[in-house]
Amino acid sequence: MKKLGLLGVCSVALLLGGCAPEVGSKAWCDKMDEKPKGEWTMDDTGDYMKHCIFSDDDAEK
Repeated sequence: MKKLGLLGVCSVALLLGGCAPEVGSKAWCDKMDEKPKGEWTMDDTGDYMKHCIFSDDDAEK
């Protein structure tokens, strides 16, 4: 019974993780803009700076 519960929790985690936009995509940047800055992790901050502020797309404009 305990193994079945663990399997269920893992399945839900995988399904929810599959719904998140890819890091660095336009959708991810938009989602981060809406998320309160106090909830960002250090990784979120670094990825946001790399992909949303200092992206290669900006250099080509």
